[in-house]
Amino acid sequence: MTRNMDPDTEVESIFRHENGEEEKKKWTRPPSSYGSMKSDSDHTMEDVEEGKEEGVAVTVHPPLPVVQPDVLINDGTRMQMIRPDSPETYYTMNTQHTKQAGGLVIDTRSSDLGDVPENDLEDADEPLLADSPEPPMPVEPEETTSENSQPGTLHPEQDLPHIFKSIQNVLTSLPFKDLLTFKTWFYQWERDLTQKQAMEGDLLDFVDMILEKLGQDRSLSHTIQTLNSIGKIEEADTLRIMCKRALVRFQLQQELSRKYKYIHEGVVQAGKQTLFECIYVEPQISTCGYGGVDPSHEFRPHPPTNLKVPSPHTFVGLNDLLRLQKEDGQPARTVVTTGFAGMGMSVSKAKFCLNWAEMRANKDLQFVFKLSFRNFWTLRQNESHIAKTMSIMDVLEYYYPESKDMKYLEDEDCKFVVVMDSLDCYREPLDWLNAPVINDNVTKATPGVLVVNIVRGTVLRGACVWILGRRTAISQIPPQFIDVFTEIQGFSDTMKDEYLTKRYEDAALAAKIVAHYKLLPSLVILTRQPFVCWMVATMFKRSFKYRGYGENPPRLTPFYINVLVVQMNRRLEFYYGKAENELWSPEDKHVATKIGKMAFKMLEKDISVFCEEDVKEYGVSFTEVTLLSGLCTELPSSDVKRFCFIHFSVQEFMAAVYVFTMFREESKNVLETMLLPRTKFFASKDQTRSVAGVVQSALTRTLNSPLGHYDMFLRFLCGLLAPDCHDNQLAGFLFRYHMPKVGGLDETQRLLQQAIKTAEVKNRDRVGNLKECLREMSQTDE
Repeated sequence: MTRNMDPDTEVESIFRHENGEEEKKKWTRPPSSYGSMKSDSDHTMEDVEEGKEEGVAVTVHPPLPVVQPDVLINDGTRMQMIRPDSPETYYTMNTQHTKQAGGLVIDTRSSDLGDVPENDLEDADEPLLADSPEPPMPVEPEETTSENSQPGTLHPEQDLPHIFKSIQNVLTSLPFKDLLTFKTWFYQWERDLTQKQAMEGDLLDFVDMILEKLGQDRSLSHTIQTLNSIGKIEEADTLRIMCKRALVRFQLQQELSRKYKYIHEGVVQAGKQTLFECIYVEPQISTCGYGGVDPSHEFRPHPPTNLKVPSPHTFVGLNDLLRLQKEDGQPARTVVTTGFAGMGMSVSKAKFCLNWAEMRANKDLQFVFKLSFRNFWTLRQNESHIAKTMSIMDVLEYYYPESKDMKYLEDEDCKFVVVMDSLDCYREPLDWLNAPVINDNVTKATPGVLVVNIVRGTVLRGACVWILGRRTAISQIPPQFIDVFTEIQGFSDTMKDEYLTKRYEDAALAAKIVAHYKLLPSLVILTRQPFVCWMVATMFKRSFKYRGYGENPPRLTPFYINVLVVQMNRRLEFYYGKAENELWSPEDKHVATKIGKMAFKMLEKDISVFCEEDVKEYGVSFTEVTLLSGLCTELPSSDVKRFCFIHFSVQEFMAAVYVFTMFREESKNVLETMLLPRTKFFASKDQTRSVAGVVQSALTRTLNSPLGHYDMFLRFLCGLLAPDCHDNQLAGFLFRYHMPKVGGLDETQRLLQQAIKTAEVKNRDRVGNLKECLREMSQTDE
């Protein structure tokens, strides 16, 4: 005879059975950490009818409590529910079915506390016994904030008890035969389950087991899929509706985890990817925005224009960004994070999303939607009339189909985040003042109007909006729409070493790289930018494969060439849709040369800050220089907008690039503003030119100026003369392939050697840099 009854009816039948101890053992419940839970569908008429058909008397009684082992037996009944010992699961812990430190033993079968031994009330180490027929409320974690732990709890409809109860209620409604079919289909498509595990025990045990082994998201989605597979469409739809919030959350988490779990560094290569956690080091983020430019310099105590640096007490953790408050103490809705190219905005965004997706932080956020400004720009460029005017719900559904009919986004208890990065990718000005006001989530409008209203707070009112972008782009947002302004400051010295050490399993190699890059003070300063830190790690790892590498200090110029090439290539890729490492067009070379010319003129005037009018003098687009190039950034200013290079040494390098380019392309010595004589003698495709004249002019300027004015400029100029720099690294970008190499380097070396001897007598403070200039030009071990 087959029995099909709900858990509590089964328990009652055990207590009513009068055939002795053997029958009691026969009907003992298998272990389940949810044994005390009661289904909403208990004691249905279906159960009574099935009992009649099988000839079994079924009487509905109030449920009796189930007593776990090792507890006192009620003297009134002298009965005890026997449950074999089983290890408690993770989910049991979340539903208060495990021993709680400091818990109080209360036997809830008694109507008063008189039945509870006095010793039990005083014992703080006994387990907390929950005999309630309803699922207990989830344990609320204490609101503690640390680096790896964030406050906040899940929404009730996304938490374990609701998911458990929903699956249980839907499966309880299935007849025994259909339930058997469901279990058969379920375990056949899950590698982690066996037939024995799926079939043994009752329904509560089954639900408990799949949640433990498969997790909430996989259990829920597979249950719905299996119900559809066996033809139980109505039940599948019911479960889908009951757990809509949880399903959308799980799908968003899976998408974000899949997107950011691995990181592709540099040029993406098939089969080469790195686990995000293996290389990530959180940069410093400050609530004071001073521009993010490091004023440190190898020779100068500070740049020509003083720059402010935020103090450590202004730093905030990445996971706490969206928990910052406004000046009036109210929670911030719109948080802006900025920084110049290479400071780690994209990686920080990815880490925040990954932390939420993997439940490491911000658990109280029900949803995280990533809606890049690039997405809105793509919609704007779409010729389809549907994409021209869409509501914000249409946009969400377009990029996240699972978010269809999410009307509860307007509910007060719906806490979610919209991450809007790459503001600089929206290539047209936004009309912040005159754009139509939209007060709901269903009104259709153009992408630009939607963006403005999201930032205003009239669309997606309940959302916390996190906007990321380069400072020049961020500055267009009216201040009244920004609640909190933050700025990425990059790595501290400790973070640099941690980054370079963390990414390598070979500790000896990591130690070599850390020691090697510290031989160059300017490189130590520049590695404050995470992008440069990655570049150091990549280049040195490759170089240390060669025998004998590391005996000499590294050269500085190759790193700055890489900064120029990578940033200009990113400009082509992000803003113009070009392929990675595509050859530069004449327009691209023109932009780089004009930026170099501006840097050189500023160096001559000994200034480091420029404004929009200064850029126009050089015949280059203001947006190209200040926003797209990645070489310049905006400084905070209350009146006229001011800009500077991302570091003063980058300005010095670009000035040297301009001087060298004018010499190689047009045979001009701009340091003397006169044409050099051309020679018709060629040897081995090397065109012999009077490069010594250019270096002599640079030496004269350097030695006749205060220390630090032209010293780094001279070093970069000598570094560019090295064949592997101008003929290898810059080939195909700033210079065409198979262009004759610069000749006359022997004469230039003799000139530098003579300058060193002279400086040892007259300018001893210049000797070290002159030796570095000679090494930059002649060292060939890289």
